[in-house]
Order: sequence, then C-alpha cells, then structure tokens
Amino acid sequence: MTGYSLRRRLLLWLFLATATLGIAALTDTWFEARRTAQGVSDRVLAGSALAIAERVSLNAAGGLDVDLPYAALEMLTSTAQDQVFYRVDGPAGALLTGYENLRPAAPPGAHGVFFTDGFVGGSAVRIATLTREISSGQSPISFSVTVAESTLARDALARSILIRSATRLTALALAAAVVVWVAVTVALRPLDRLGDAIALRSPEDLHPVTGATPTEVQGLIEAINNFMQRLDQALNALRNFTGNASHQLRTPLATVRAELAMAARATDPQIRGAASARAETALVRAERVLAQLLVLARVDAQAGGGDFGPVDLAALARRLTADLVPVAARAGIDLGYDGPPAAFGTGDPVLVEEMLQNLIDNAVRYAGRGAHVTVQVASGPDQPVVRIEDSGPGLPPDRRQALQAPTTDRRRPPARTADSTGLGLGLPIVQEIAALMGATVSFDLPPGGRGLRATIRFTPATGAAQGGAEAAPTP
Repeated sequence: MTGYSLRRRLLLWLFLATATLGIAALTDTWFEARRTAQGVSDRVLAGSALAIAERVSLNAAGGLDVDLPYAALEMLTSTAQDQVFYRVDGPAGALLTGYENLRPAAPPGAHGVFFTDGFVGGSAVRIATLTREISSGQSPISFSVTVAESTLARDALARSILIRSATRLTALALAAAVVVWVAVTVALRPLDRLGDAIALRSPEDLHPVTGATPTEVQGLIEAINNFMQRLDQALNALRNFTGNASHQLRTPLATVRAELAMAARATDPQIRGAASARAETALVRAERVLAQLLVLARVDAQAGGGDFGPVDLAALARRLTADLVPVAARAGIDLGYDGPPAAFGTGDPVLVEEMLQNLIDNAVRYAGRGAHVTVQVASGPDQPVVRIEDSGPGLPPDRRQALQAPTTDRRRPPARTADSTGLGLGLPIVQEIAALMGATVSFDLPPGGRGLRATIRFTPATGAAQGGAEAAPTP
C-alpha cells in the first residue's frame, strides 16, 4: 500500500478550507466594499446638490435664478476620471439649467434627498436629487437639484478594498501553511524516533514499545504492543510445538525404523513378528504423542483469552471412566466413578476432556495390576472439584513437589518436557489447560498413604443449571 504524506494532507485540507472560507469572505467583502463606496459617493453627491441648492434665489420677476457654483461639481471629479451631470428644475419640473437627458431621482411631490442608479448617454451613473422650497413672500416655490456622476470612482474604491482584503487573506493562508508545516514536523519527531527505535530492534526483540509519545498515538502504541505480545506468544507456541515434536517423536520413530529394519532382515517368523509388534507399539505411542502436541497447539491458540462456558464435569468424567473401563480391566485395574448426576464448571469441553483423559490414562497406565483407580466429582458450594485417585506406587515426594509448580501465570506455562517417570506430555498438558481455564491442579497422597491423588478445582459456572444435582461430600 502506497503511503501518503501527513504534511501534504494537512496543507491540502488547509488550502481547501482557506479557499472555501476565502471565497465566502471575499464575496462578503465585495458587497461590503460596494456599499461602502456607494455610501461615500452618495455623501459627496448630496453635498454637491446642497451646495448648488444654496445658490438658487428669487429674481425681480418672481422667478428662480441659479448661480451655479462650479466648485461643487469639481469636487465630484477630483477622485477619478468621472463624468459629472447636473440639472436644476423649477416648479412643475420646468428645467432651469443643466442636462435635459438627466432624469431626477425624486418622485413628483417628494421632499428630501433621493438616490438612484441610472444611465446618461450610455454611461452608468449614480444620481442624487435634492428637493427644496424657497419663500417668495406669498407662497413657497419648490425646486429640485439633481447631480449625477459616473461610477468609475465608486468601482475603483470597491476594487481597492477587495484587493487589499484578498492580499491580507492570501498572506494569512501562506503564513498558516508555514506554521502547519513546521508544527507537523515538530509534532512528528517523537514518531520518527519511535520508528527508528523499532527499526533498530533485532527480530527476536518483541518487548513492548516504550517512550514518550503524543497522547493521540497512544492507541496505536497499545495496538502495536498487543500485536507484538500476540506475535511473541505465537512464536513461543511454534517453538514449543517444534521442540516438543522433535523431542517426543524422535524416539518412537527411531524405534519403528529399527524394528522394521530388524523384521526385514530376520528369517525367523517369531523374531519378525516380535519386531513388528514392537514397531506397532512405537507407532501407537507416536500417535498419542502427536495427539497431545495438537492439544498443546490448541491451548496455545486460546492462550490470548478463551471464551469459556459451563461444562458438565460429572457427565464428562462419567463417560471417560466408562470408555476406559475395558482398558483398565485388561491391565488388571479396578476403575470406578463416584459423583453427582451433574456438576458444572467453567471451561472448554474439548480441553477439559483431554485433561481428564490424561489423568485417568496415567493412573490406569502406571498404577499397576491389582490397583484401584477412582474418578470422583464433588460439587461443593464454592467450586466444583474432580479427583483422580489411585492405590498404585505413586510418586516420590520430590517428584510430587515438582508437579506443584504454580500455574497461575498464563503467559509462562509449565515447561513442556517429557517427564522422567515416563508420564510424557500428559501432566504438562494438564497444567497448561488448567492454567488457561483458571483452574488449579494439585497432587498429594490419598488418605490411605499410598498412591497418588490429582485434584482439579474449577471455577464455578455462572448461571449454569444444575437441576437435581446434589453436592457430593468432599473427602
């Protein structure tokens, strides 16, 4: 995916926002400039009309004379190359002097100053008309003074205001662009340093990213750290799986290869049959080890946080016991179950089944002929408990102590190594599954002082319906 520049994006958005606001501001400035220029022009026109009106007087015949003050017209043409027009009308609109084609702005019979836009000889003009009365001793005589000028000065003033506003706005936009460029460069320096620190790390270094970073990118840093933690877990799981596969499968496969080679060379049918039987036994062991490795892989897959629910521990334990009764009978072991009809704990059904099967299988496999193995489920008020107890030779105290290693730290599960007593991966699997589901596993001596008792305490299943289940006594 092609990257993009944050600086360029900010500058682009700044340009678009400034352009939009600038167009709106300049439009408003243009109309305001026109109003301002027109107001200035109207005041000048009104002053010129008033100066002319002051020079209107009565003559001896009772009519009106106009002594036109040309200075009043000169002040209109002093600001630009404007054309100036005027006319003075007496009673009933009779033209006394001025331009005949200039139409007054005042309606008939009105009094005061009136403004309008019009045309004179094809030129756009602004027109001001002042209506007044002069006393004749009998009745007042009305007259009007109309002054007009072309709009060159007015338009020039409006354009000047608009250009000055546009210049200021452009300067502000350029200054803001420079400020944004510098501010973004300074603000991104911590990210640049963070990127350099990550780039200098070795591939094996998956520790959390630390350092002073802006608050706005804390979410990104946390996401990176969470990803690195999951990646570290996945790599550890891969290393554990490959290491265990290499260690656990090497011996049975080597045995299979050696026994098959012996069977191929043997001429005696009995020797060939014995070698084939030993090869089959090694294959069965390899199959079991592979199944356990796959369970460990599943545990690793859920180590990031499993979604566990209610599991009927009594039903699982009862079914597993029934399935292994024929195996126990062939080994000369009395295998039985004791517990309530139902007892619910929190966990994953497949993993709980694997955990219980490992413990029951170990008890049947190593208890010895004539021993008793009991699978007991107790649904107490605090937490459900499953116990697998046998009357076999048990384990030495130091070995039981080693099995008591804490399993509460789910990020560092127990070491997956074959145990020296021949228990293989079974007990490490039990400990890892228990740690994953929040259960605890302990090993001690049964009340008779002989054999081994494994106790698993599960987290109670919230809201699980345990209809009809009675709590079994806890020995």
